[in-house]
Amino acid sequence: MSGLAGTLPLARLALRRDRIMVLVWVLAITAGAVGIGYTMGQAYPRQAQRAMQVVAGERNPALVFLFSKLHGDSTGALTTWRYGLWGAILAALMSIFVVVRHTRADEDAGRAELVGSAAIGRRAPLSAALGLVVAANVLLAGLVTSGLVLVGLPGAGAAALALSMGVCGVTFASIAAFTAQVASDAQGARGIALGALGAAYLLRAVGDSATTPRLSWLSWLSPLGWTEHVQPFARERWWVLALPAGAAAITGVAAYMLADRRDHGAGLLPTRPGRAGASGLLSGVFGLGWRLQRGRLAGWVAAFGFAGTIFGAAGKGIRSLLGGSPEVRDVLNRFGGQAAFTNAYLAAIVLLTGMVAAAYAVSAVLQLRSEETGGLAEPVLATATGRLRWALSHVGMAVAGTAALLAGAGLAIGLGYGLRAGDLGSEVQRLLVAALAQLPASLALAGVAVMLLGVLPRACVGVGWATVVAVLAVKLFGAMLRFPQWVLDISPFTHVPRLPGGVAHATALLWLSLIALGLMVIGLGALRRRDLA
Repeated sequence: MSGLAGTLPLARLALRRDRIMVLVWVLAITAGAVGIGYTMGQAYPRQAQRAMQVVAGERNPALVFLFSKLHGDSTGALTTWRYGLWGAILAALMSIFVVVRHTRADEDAGRAELVGSAAIGRRAPLSAALGLVVAANVLLAGLVTSGLVLVGLPGAGAAALALSMGVCGVTFASIAAFTAQVASDAQGARGIALGALGAAYLLRAVGDSATTPRLSWLSWLSPLGWTEHVQPFARERWWVLALPAGAAAITGVAAYMLADRRDHGAGLLPTRPGRAGASGLLSGVFGLGWRLQRGRLAGWVAAFGFAGTIFGAAGKGIRSLLGGSPEVRDVLNRFGGQAAFTNAYLAAIVLLTGMVAAAYAVSAVLQLRSEETGGLAEPVLATATGRLRWALSHVGMAVAGTAALLAGAGLAIGLGYGLRAGDLGSEVQRLLVAALAQLPASLALAGVAVMLLGVLPRACVGVGWATVVAVLAVKLFGAMLRFPQWVLDISPFTHVPRLPGGVAHATALLWLSLIALGLMVIGLGALRRRDLA
Protein backbone atom coordinates (compact mmCIF):
# COMPACT_ATOMS: atom_id res chain seq x y z
CA MET A 1 0.00 0.00 0.00
CA SER A 2 1.26 3.48 -0.89
CA GLY A 3 2.26 5.75 1.96
CA LEU A 4 -0.13 8.38 0.56
CA ALA A 5 -3.14 6.07 0.32
CA GLY A 6 -6.26 7.74 1.71
CA THR A 7 -4.84 11.27 1.58
CA LEU A 8 -7.77 12.73 -0.35
CA PRO A 9 -10.50 11.37 1.99
CA LEU A 10 -8.52 12.57 5.00
CA ALA A 11 -8.13 16.00 3.40
CA ARG A 12 -11.90 16.19 2.86
CA LEU A 13 -12.43 15.15 6.48
CA ALA A 14 -9.98 17.82 7.70
CA LEU A 15 -11.74 20.44 5.59
CA ARG A 16 -15.11 19.39 6.97
CA ARG A 17 -13.86 19.63 10.55
CA ASP A 18 -12.13 23.00 10.13
CA ARG A 19 -14.02 24.67 7.30
CA ILE A 20 -15.49 27.37 9.54
CA MET A 21 -12.36 27.99 11.61
CA VAL A 22 -10.08 28.21 8.57
CA LEU A 23 -12.52 30.46 6.72
CA VAL A 24 -12.73 32.79 9.72
CA TRP A 25 -8.93 32.96 9.89
CA VAL A 26 -8.60 33.70 6.18
CA LEU A 27 -11.35 36.31 6.10
CA ALA A 28 -10.08 38.01 9.26
CA ILE A 29 -6.52 38.31 7.91
CA THR A 30 -7.85 39.54 4.57
CA ALA A 31 -10.11 42.09 6.23
CA GLY A 32 -7.17 43.42 8.22
CA ALA A 33 -5.04 43.89 5.10
CA VAL A 34 -7.82 45.53 3.08
CA GLY A 35 -8.88 47.69 6.03
CA ILE A 36 -5.35 48.96 6.60
CA GLY A 37 -4.88 49.62 2.88
CA TYR A 38 -8.10 51.62 2.69
CA THR A 39 -7.35 53.50 5.92
CA MET A 40 -3.86 54.50 4.76
CA GLY A 41 -5.29 55.88 1.53
CA GLN A 42 -7.96 57.88 3.32
CA ALA A 43 -5.81 59.12 6.21
CA TYR A 44 -2.73 60.10 4.19
CA PRO A 45 -3.89 61.03 0.68
CA ARG A 46 -0.97 63.41 0.00
CA GLN A 47 2.62 62.43 -0.59
CA ALA A 48 3.88 65.01 1.92
CA GLN A 49 1.82 63.40 4.69
CA ARG A 50 3.18 59.97 3.84
CA ALA A 51 6.74 61.29 3.77
CA MET A 52 6.25 62.63 7.31
CA GLN A 53 5.06 59.15 8.34
CA VAL A 54 8.23 57.60 6.96
CA VAL A 55 10.48 60.06 8.79
CA ALA A 56 8.60 59.66 12.07
CA GLY A 57 8.51 55.88 11.76
CA GLU A 58 12.22 55.58 11.08
CA ARG A 59 13.06 57.79 14.08
CA ASN A 60 11.05 55.65 16.52
CA PRO A 61 13.01 52.47 17.31
CA ALA A 62 10.06 50.96 19.15
CA LEU A 63 7.94 51.14 15.99
CA VAL A 64 10.72 49.62 13.90
CA PHE A 65 10.96 46.82 16.46
CA LEU A 66 7.19 46.36 16.40
CA PHE A 67 6.42 46.65 12.69
CA SER A 68 9.57 46.63 10.49
CA LYS A 69 11.53 49.03 8.34
CA LEU A 70 9.82 51.32 5.85
CA HIS A 71 10.51 50.90 2.14
CA GLY A 72 9.05 53.88 0.31
CA ASP A 73 6.37 56.46 1.05
CA SER A 74 3.52 55.21 -1.13
CA THR A 75 0.17 54.14 0.29
CA GLY A 76 1.09 50.52 -0.42
CA ALA A 77 4.43 50.87 1.35
CA LEU A 78 2.70 52.25 4.45
CA THR A 79 0.18 49.38 4.27
CA THR A 80 3.02 46.88 4.13
CA TRP A 81 4.75 48.55 7.06
CA ARG A 82 1.66 48.55 9.24
CA TYR A 83 0.32 45.10 8.38
CA GLY A 84 2.72 43.01 6.29
CA LEU A 85 4.63 41.55 9.23
CA TRP A 86 1.58 40.95 11.40
CA GLY A 87 -0.41 39.49 8.53
CA ALA A 88 2.41 36.99 8.04
CA ILE A 89 2.40 36.21 11.77
CA LEU A 90 -1.35 35.56 11.71
CA ALA A 91 -0.97 33.29 8.68
CA ALA A 92 1.79 31.41 10.53
CA LEU A 93 -0.39 31.00 13.63
CA MET A 94 -3.28 29.65 11.55
CA SER A 95 -0.96 27.18 9.85
CA ILE A 96 0.64 25.96 13.07
CA PHE A 97 -2.68 25.35 14.82
CA VAL A 98 -4.24 23.51 11.87
CA VAL A 99 -1.26 21.24 11.18
CA VAL A 100 -0.79 20.23 14.81
CA ARG A 101 -4.54 19.68 15.23
CA HIS A 102 -4.71 17.20 12.36
CA THR A 103 -1.47 15.38 13.14
CA ARG A 104 -0.22 15.20 16.69
CA ALA A 105 -3.45 16.18 18.43
CA ASP A 106 -5.32 13.41 16.58
CA GLU A 107 -2.69 10.93 17.74
CA ASP A 108 -3.04 12.04 21.35
CA ALA A 109 -6.85 11.74 21.19
CA GLY A 110 -6.74 8.29 19.58
CA ARG A 111 -8.45 9.42 16.38
CA ALA A 112 -5.37 8.80 14.22
CA GLU A 113 -5.15 5.20 15.48
CA LEU A 114 -8.81 4.62 14.66
CA VAL A 115 -8.42 6.07 11.17
CA GLY A 116 -5.14 4.24 10.66
CA SER A 117 -6.85 0.88 11.12
CA ALA A 118 -8.38 1.40 7.67
CA ALA A 119 -6.53 1.50 4.34
CA ILE A 120 -4.60 4.64 5.21
CA GLY A 121 -0.94 5.19 4.35
CA ARG A 122 1.56 6.31 6.93
CA ARG A 123 2.11 9.67 5.23
CA ALA A 124 -1.57 10.37 4.54
CA PRO A 125 -2.49 12.28 7.75
CA LEU A 126 0.50 14.61 7.44
CA SER A 127 -0.15 15.12 3.71
CA ALA A 128 -3.82 15.90 4.31
CA ALA A 129 -2.98 18.47 7.00
CA LEU A 130 -0.35 20.17 4.86
CA GLY A 131 -2.66 20.13 1.85
CA LEU A 132 -5.39 21.88 3.80
CA VAL A 133 -2.98 24.55 5.06
CA VAL A 134 -1.45 25.14 1.63
CA ALA A 135 -4.94 25.56 0.15
CA ALA A 136 -5.88 27.99 2.94
CA ASN A 137 -2.78 30.10 2.31
CA VAL A 138 -3.37 30.10 -1.45
CA LEU A 139 -6.91 31.30 -0.82
CA LEU A 140 -5.56 33.93 1.58
CA ALA A 141 -3.06 35.21 -0.99
CA GLY A 142 -5.75 35.43 -3.67
CA LEU A 143 -8.23 37.28 -1.46
CA VAL A 144 -5.63 39.73 -0.13
CA THR A 145 -4.44 40.52 -3.65
CA SER A 146 -7.98 41.10 -4.91
CA GLY A 147 -8.96 43.17 -1.88
CA LEU A 148 -5.94 45.47 -2.07
CA VAL A 149 -6.48 46.02 -5.79
CA LEU A 150 -10.12 46.90 -5.11
CA VAL A 151 -9.08 49.67 -2.70
CA GLY A 152 -6.82 51.17 -5.36
CA LEU A 153 -3.36 49.71 -4.70
CA PRO A 154 -1.12 48.49 -7.56
CA GLY A 155 -1.57 44.86 -8.54
CA ALA A 156 2.12 43.90 -8.49
CA GLY A 157 2.66 45.22 -4.97
CA ALA A 158 -0.59 43.66 -3.76
CA ALA A 159 0.47 40.27 -5.14
CA ALA A 160 3.92 40.58 -3.58
CA LEU A 161 2.49 41.40 -0.16
CA ALA A 162 -0.13 38.64 -0.36
CA LEU A 163 2.37 36.01 -1.53
CA SER A 164 4.87 36.95 1.18
CA MET A 165 2.16 36.37 3.80
CA GLY A 166 0.96 33.12 2.25
CA VAL A 167 4.43 31.66 1.75
CA CYS A 168 5.30 32.53 5.35
CA GLY A 169 2.22 30.60 6.46
CA VAL A 170 3.31 27.57 4.43
CA THR A 171 6.82 27.78 5.93
CA PHE A 172 5.52 27.59 9.47
CA ALA A 173 3.12 24.84 8.46
CA SER A 174 6.17 22.76 7.51
CA ILE A 175 7.87 23.73 10.76
CA ALA A 176 4.77 22.59 12.68
CA ALA A 177 4.78 19.32 10.72
CA PHE A 178 8.39 18.82 11.83
CA THR A 179 7.74 19.66 15.48
CA ALA A 180 4.76 17.26 15.44
CA GLN A 181 7.24 14.45 14.81
CA VAL A 182 9.77 15.66 17.37
CA ALA A 183 7.56 16.49 20.36
CA SER A 184 6.00 13.89 22.62
CA ASP A 185 2.50 15.41 22.47
CA ALA A 186 0.43 18.10 20.74
CA GLN A 187 1.07 20.70 23.41
CA GLY A 188 4.80 20.28 23.01
CA ALA A 189 4.55 20.42 19.21
CA ARG A 190 2.61 23.68 19.35
CA GLY A 191 4.99 25.10 21.94
CA ILE A 192 8.11 24.37 19.88
CA ALA A 193 6.52 25.76 16.70
CA LEU A 194 5.37 28.91 18.48
CA GLY A 195 8.83 29.23 19.99
CA ALA A 196 10.28 29.11 16.47
CA LEU A 197 7.85 31.86 15.46
CA GLY A 198 8.92 33.96 18.46
CA ALA A 199 12.59 33.43 17.61
CA ALA A 200 11.90 34.49 14.02
CA TYR A 201 10.24 37.67 15.28
CA LEU A 202 13.15 38.52 17.58
CA LEU A 203 15.73 37.91 14.86
CA ARG A 204 13.80 40.19 12.52
CA ALA A 205 13.28 42.84 15.21
CA VAL A 206 16.93 42.91 16.30
CA GLY A 207 18.12 43.01 12.70
CA ASP A 208 15.77 45.87 11.77
CA SER A 209 16.50 47.87 14.92
CA ALA A 210 20.28 47.49 14.64
CA THR A 211 22.19 50.65 13.79
CA THR A 212 25.31 48.80 12.56
CA PRO A 213 25.73 46.23 9.75
CA ARG A 214 27.07 43.75 12.31
CA LEU A 215 23.54 42.93 13.44
CA SER A 216 21.33 44.05 10.56
CA TRP A 217 21.98 40.77 8.69
CA LEU A 218 20.06 38.88 11.40
CA SER A 219 16.77 39.72 9.71
CA TRP A 220 17.88 37.58 6.76
CA LEU A 221 17.86 34.52 9.05
CA SER A 222 14.16 34.95 9.84
CA PRO A 223 11.18 33.82 7.74
CA LEU A 224 9.44 36.97 8.98
CA GLY A 225 12.42 39.00 7.82
CA TRP A 226 12.08 37.48 4.37
CA THR A 227 8.52 38.78 4.28
CA GLU A 228 9.86 42.30 4.77
CA HIS A 229 12.73 41.90 2.28
CA VAL A 230 10.31 41.16 -0.55
CA GLN A 231 9.61 44.92 -0.35
CA PRO A 232 6.06 45.02 -1.77
CA PHE A 233 5.06 48.32 -3.38
CA ALA A 234 8.72 49.36 -3.53
CA ARG A 235 10.80 47.25 -5.92
CA GLU A 236 9.18 43.81 -5.49
CA ARG A 237 12.16 41.50 -5.04
CA TRP A 238 10.37 38.34 -6.14
CA TRP A 239 13.45 36.16 -5.77
CA VAL A 240 13.25 36.51 -1.98
CA LEU A 241 10.11 34.35 -2.02
CA ALA A 242 12.36 31.41 -2.94
CA LEU A 243 13.88 31.54 0.56
CA PRO A 244 10.71 30.68 2.53
CA ALA A 245 9.66 28.24 -0.20
CA GLY A 246 13.00 26.45 0.12
CA ALA A 247 12.80 26.42 3.91
CA ALA A 248 9.29 24.96 3.70
CA ALA A 249 10.48 22.25 1.34
CA ILE A 250 13.44 21.28 3.54
CA THR A 251 11.48 21.12 6.79
CA GLY A 252 8.62 19.32 5.02
CA VAL A 253 10.96 16.61 3.72
CA ALA A 254 12.48 16.25 7.18
CA ALA A 255 8.99 15.88 8.67
CA TYR A 256 8.12 13.08 6.23
CA MET A 257 11.40 11.28 6.96
CA LEU A 258 10.72 11.39 10.70
CA ALA A 259 7.09 10.35 10.22
CA ASP A 260 8.30 7.19 8.41
CA ARG A 261 10.59 6.21 11.29
CA ARG A 262 9.02 7.19 14.59
CA ASP A 263 6.56 5.10 16.59
CA HIS A 264 2.90 6.06 16.50
CA GLY A 265 2.06 8.26 19.50
CA ALA A 266 5.71 8.88 20.35
CA GLY A 267 8.17 11.65 19.53
CA LEU A 268 11.92 11.94 19.17
CA LEU A 269 12.10 13.93 22.41
CA PRO A 270 11.69 11.55 25.35
CA THR A 271 8.79 12.07 27.71
CA ARG A 272 10.03 13.54 30.97
CA PRO A 273 9.07 11.35 33.94
CA GLY A 274 6.83 12.97 36.52
CA ARG A 275 7.49 13.34 40.22
CA ALA A 276 7.27 10.28 42.42
CA GLY A 277 4.67 11.99 44.58
CA ALA A 278 1.96 14.49 43.71
CA SER A 279 2.40 18.12 44.64
CA GLY A 280 0.49 19.38 47.64
CA LEU A 281 -1.50 21.64 45.31
CA LEU A 282 -3.09 18.60 43.68
CA SER A 283 -4.75 17.61 46.94
CA GLY A 284 -7.59 20.02 46.14
CA VAL A 285 -9.64 21.02 43.13
CA PHE A 286 -8.38 24.62 43.18
CA GLY A 287 -4.79 23.43 42.95
CA LEU A 288 -5.79 21.23 40.03
CA GLY A 289 -7.40 24.22 38.33
CA TRP A 290 -4.20 26.20 38.75
CA ARG A 291 -2.15 23.31 37.37
CA LEU A 292 -4.36 23.02 34.29
CA GLN A 293 -4.47 26.76 33.56
CA ARG A 294 -1.01 27.96 34.55
CA GLY A 295 0.62 27.27 31.18
CA ARG A 296 -2.02 29.24 29.30
CA LEU A 297 -1.81 32.11 31.78
CA ALA A 298 1.98 32.25 31.58
CA GLY A 299 1.83 32.56 27.80
CA TRP A 300 -0.74 35.35 27.94
CA VAL A 301 1.24 37.23 30.62
CA ALA A 302 4.43 37.02 28.55
CA ALA A 303 2.63 38.26 25.42
CA PHE A 304 0.96 41.13 27.31
CA GLY A 305 4.24 42.17 28.90
CA PHE A 306 6.12 42.14 25.60
CA ALA A 307 3.43 43.97 23.63
CA GLY A 308 2.76 46.45 26.44
CA THR A 309 6.41 47.45 26.68
CA ILE A 310 6.71 48.01 22.93
CA PHE A 311 3.43 49.94 22.59
CA GLY A 312 4.29 52.01 25.64
CA ALA A 313 7.70 52.89 24.30
CA ALA A 314 6.10 53.90 20.98
CA GLY A 315 3.95 56.45 22.80
CA LYS A 316 6.81 58.91 23.18
CA GLY A 317 6.86 59.84 19.48
CA ILE A 318 3.29 58.99 18.60
CA ARG A 319 2.24 62.59 17.97
CA SER A 320 4.80 63.06 15.19
CA LEU A 321 3.78 59.74 13.66
CA LEU A 322 -0.02 59.99 13.73
CA GLY A 323 -0.67 63.66 14.36
CA GLY A 324 -0.20 64.65 10.72
CA SER A 325 -3.60 63.32 9.68
CA PRO A 326 -6.78 65.00 10.96
CA GLU A 327 -8.72 61.80 10.29
CA VAL A 328 -6.37 59.69 12.42
CA ARG A 329 -6.42 62.30 15.18
CA ASP A 330 -10.21 62.29 15.18
CA VAL A 331 -10.46 58.49 15.34
CA LEU A 332 -7.84 58.22 18.08
CA ASN A 333 -9.41 60.99 20.13
CA ARG A 334 -12.84 59.32 19.91
CA PHE A 335 -11.41 55.92 20.76
CA GLY A 336 -9.22 57.25 23.55
CA GLY A 337 -11.99 59.50 24.82
CA GLN A 338 -9.96 62.71 25.22
CA ALA A 339 -8.29 65.49 23.30
CA ALA A 340 -4.69 65.23 24.63
CA PHE A 341 -3.05 63.21 21.88
CA THR A 342 -0.58 61.11 23.88
CA ASN A 343 -3.12 60.37 26.60
CA ALA A 344 -5.66 59.41 23.92
CA TYR A 345 -3.13 56.98 22.43
CA LEU A 346 -2.30 55.45 25.81
CA ALA A 347 -6.00 55.20 26.71
CA ALA A 348 -6.68 53.46 23.39
CA ILE A 349 -3.88 50.94 24.02
CA VAL A 350 -5.17 50.26 27.54
CA LEU A 351 -8.69 49.79 26.19
CA LEU A 352 -7.47 47.30 23.58
CA THR A 353 -5.62 45.50 26.36
CA GLY A 354 -8.85 45.17 28.35
CA MET A 355 -10.71 43.77 25.35
CA VAL A 356 -8.01 41.18 24.64
CA ALA A 357 -7.95 40.26 28.35
CA ALA A 358 -11.69 39.56 28.05
CA ALA A 359 -10.85 36.94 25.43
CA TYR A 360 -8.51 35.24 27.91
CA ALA A 361 -11.21 35.31 30.58
CA VAL A 362 -13.72 33.63 28.26
CA SER A 363 -11.19 30.97 27.21
CA ALA A 364 -10.43 30.18 30.87
CA VAL A 365 -14.15 29.80 31.67
CA LEU A 366 -14.76 27.59 28.63
CA GLN A 367 -12.13 25.17 29.93
CA LEU A 368 -15.01 23.86 32.05
CA ARG A 369 -16.93 22.86 28.92
CA SER A 370 -13.86 21.15 27.48
CA GLU A 371 -13.46 19.08 30.63
CA GLU A 372 -17.16 18.27 30.65
CA THR A 373 -17.35 17.05 27.05
CA GLY A 374 -13.97 15.30 27.25
CA GLY A 375 -14.99 13.20 30.23
CA LEU A 376 -12.42 14.80 32.52
CA ALA A 377 -14.98 16.31 34.87
CA GLU A 378 -16.46 12.96 35.88
CA PRO A 379 -13.38 11.64 37.77
CA VAL A 380 -13.20 14.90 39.73
CA LEU A 381 -16.91 14.95 40.54
CA ALA A 382 -16.82 11.28 41.51
CA THR A 383 -14.90 12.35 44.62
CA ALA A 384 -16.25 14.52 47.42
CA THR A 385 -15.88 17.58 45.18
CA GLY A 386 -19.16 19.26 44.28
CA ARG A 387 -20.02 20.92 41.02
CA LEU A 388 -19.80 24.40 42.46
CA ARG A 389 -16.26 23.91 43.76
CA TRP A 390 -15.21 22.35 40.47
CA ALA A 391 -16.64 25.26 38.49
CA LEU A 392 -15.18 27.87 40.82
CA SER A 393 -11.71 26.37 40.40
CA HIS A 394 -11.73 27.57 36.79
CA VAL A 395 -13.91 30.65 37.18
CA GLY A 396 -11.59 31.80 39.97
CA MET A 397 -8.62 31.31 37.64
CA ALA A 398 -10.41 33.38 35.01
CA VAL A 399 -10.94 36.24 37.47
CA ALA A 400 -7.48 36.14 39.03
CA GLY A 401 -5.77 35.55 35.68
CA THR A 402 -7.53 38.49 34.04
CA ALA A 403 -6.51 40.75 36.93
CA ALA A 404 -2.92 39.51 36.60
CA LEU A 405 -2.93 40.13 32.85
CA LEU A 406 -4.21 43.68 33.20
CA ALA A 407 -1.81 44.47 36.02
CA GLY A 408 1.11 43.11 34.01
CA ALA A 409 0.04 45.04 30.93
CA GLY A 410 -0.33 48.27 32.91
CA LEU A 411 3.12 47.85 34.42
CA ALA A 412 4.64 47.04 31.02
CA ILE A 413 3.01 49.99 29.23
CA GLY A 414 4.03 52.31 32.07
CA LEU A 415 7.56 50.94 32.01
CA GLY A 416 7.93 51.35 28.24
CA TYR A 417 6.48 54.86 28.18
CA GLY A 418 7.99 56.01 31.46
CA LEU A 419 11.55 55.09 30.50
CA ARG A 420 11.33 57.09 27.28
CA ALA A 421 9.43 59.98 28.86
CA GLY A 422 11.84 60.20 31.81
CA ASP A 423 9.13 59.85 34.46
CA LEU A 424 9.04 56.18 35.35
CA GLY A 425 7.39 56.28 38.77
CA SER A 426 4.29 58.33 38.01
CA GLU A 427 3.72 56.79 34.56
CA VAL A 428 3.81 53.24 35.87
CA GLN A 429 1.37 54.15 38.63
CA ARG A 430 -1.20 55.89 36.44
CA LEU A 431 -1.08 53.28 33.67
CA LEU A 432 -1.42 50.46 36.20
CA VAL A 433 -4.59 52.13 37.51
CA ALA A 434 -5.83 52.67 33.95
CA ALA A 435 -5.33 49.00 33.06
CA LEU A 436 -7.02 47.68 36.21
CA ALA A 437 -10.01 49.92 35.49
CA GLN A 438 -10.74 47.61 32.52
CA LEU A 439 -11.20 44.61 34.84
CA PRO A 440 -14.98 44.90 35.46
CA ALA A 441 -15.72 45.13 31.72
CA SER A 442 -13.48 42.13 30.93
CA LEU A 443 -15.13 40.09 33.68
CA ALA A 444 -18.58 41.00 32.36
CA LEU A 445 -17.82 38.96 29.24
CA ALA A 446 -16.52 36.14 31.45
CA GLY A 447 -19.85 36.33 33.29
CA VAL A 448 -21.68 35.89 29.98
CA ALA A 449 -19.61 32.75 29.32
CA VAL A 450 -20.42 31.35 32.78
CA MET A 451 -24.13 32.02 32.27
CA LEU A 452 -24.10 30.32 28.87
CA LEU A 453 -22.25 27.35 30.35
CA GLY A 454 -25.05 26.81 32.81
CA VAL A 455 -28.07 27.76 30.71
CA LEU A 456 -27.06 26.85 27.13
CA PRO A 457 -24.19 24.38 27.47
CA ARG A 458 -24.33 23.06 23.90
CA ALA A 459 -24.03 26.55 22.44
CA CYS A 460 -21.81 28.12 25.09
CA VAL A 461 -18.57 27.91 23.08
CA GLY A 462 -19.92 29.33 19.83
CA VAL A 463 -22.20 31.91 21.40
CA GLY A 464 -19.57 32.87 23.97
CA TRP A 465 -16.95 33.67 21.34
CA ALA A 466 -19.54 35.32 19.10
CA THR A 467 -20.41 37.60 22.02
CA VAL A 468 -16.75 38.57 22.40
CA VAL A 469 -16.44 39.33 18.68
CA ALA A 470 -19.69 41.33 18.65
CA VAL A 471 -18.73 43.40 21.69
CA LEU A 472 -15.30 44.17 20.28
CA ALA A 473 -16.74 45.04 16.86
CA VAL A 474 -19.26 47.43 18.41
CA LYS A 475 -16.55 49.18 20.40
CA LEU A 476 -13.98 49.31 17.61
CA PHE A 477 -16.23 50.31 14.73
CA GLY A 478 -19.49 51.50 16.28
CA ALA A 479 -18.64 55.18 16.54
CA MET A 480 -16.98 55.19 13.12
CA LEU A 481 -20.09 53.65 11.53
CA ARG A 482 -22.37 55.96 13.56
CA PHE A 483 -24.29 53.24 15.40
CA PRO A 484 -27.08 54.52 17.67
CA GLN A 485 -26.12 55.06 21.29
CA TRP A 486 -28.15 52.11 22.58
CA VAL A 487 -26.09 49.79 20.37
CA LEU A 488 -22.84 51.31 21.64
CA ASP A 489 -24.04 50.86 25.22
CA ILE A 490 -24.23 47.08 24.69
CA SER A 491 -20.46 46.87 24.97
CA PRO A 492 -19.32 47.01 28.61
CA PHE A 493 -16.18 48.80 27.45
CA THR A 494 -18.31 51.81 26.46
CA HIS A 495 -18.84 52.49 30.17
CA VAL A 496 -15.20 52.17 31.29
CA PRO A 497 -13.48 55.50 32.10
CA ARG A 498 -10.86 56.55 29.56
CA LEU A 499 -7.70 56.43 31.61
CA PRO A 500 -5.04 57.77 31.78
CA GLY A 501 -6.03 61.41 31.51
CA GLY A 502 -9.78 61.00 31.86
CA VAL A 503 -12.06 61.05 34.87
CA ALA A 504 -12.72 57.77 36.70
CA HIS A 505 -16.38 57.05 37.48
CA ALA A 506 -16.63 54.57 40.33
CA THR A 507 -20.36 54.12 39.79
CA ALA A 508 -19.91 52.67 36.30
CA LEU A 509 -17.22 50.29 37.51
CA LEU A 510 -19.41 49.18 40.41
CA TRP A 511 -22.37 48.45 38.12
CA LEU A 512 -20.19 46.49 35.72
CA SER A 513 -18.81 44.45 38.63
CA LEU A 514 -22.32 43.69 39.89
CA ILE A 515 -23.46 42.65 36.40
CA ALA A 516 -20.47 40.32 36.05
CA LEU A 517 -21.15 38.82 39.47
CA GLY A 518 -24.87 38.39 38.74
CA LEU A 519 -24.22 36.61 35.45
CA MET A 520 -21.78 34.25 37.14
CA VAL A 521 -24.26 33.46 39.92
CA ILE A 522 -26.97 32.67 37.36
CA GLY A 523 -24.64 30.41 35.40
CA LEU A 524 -23.30 28.55 38.43
CA GLY A 525 -26.81 28.04 39.76
CA ALA A 526 -27.95 26.53 36.45
CA LEU A 527 -24.85 24.34 36.29
CA ARG A 528 -25.73 22.77 39.65
CA ARG A 529 -29.15 21.65 38.35
CA ARG A 530 -28.56 20.49 34.77
CA ASP A 531 -27.20 17.19 33.48
CA LEU A 532 -23.54 17.11 32.60
CA ALA A 533 -22.46 16.65 28.98
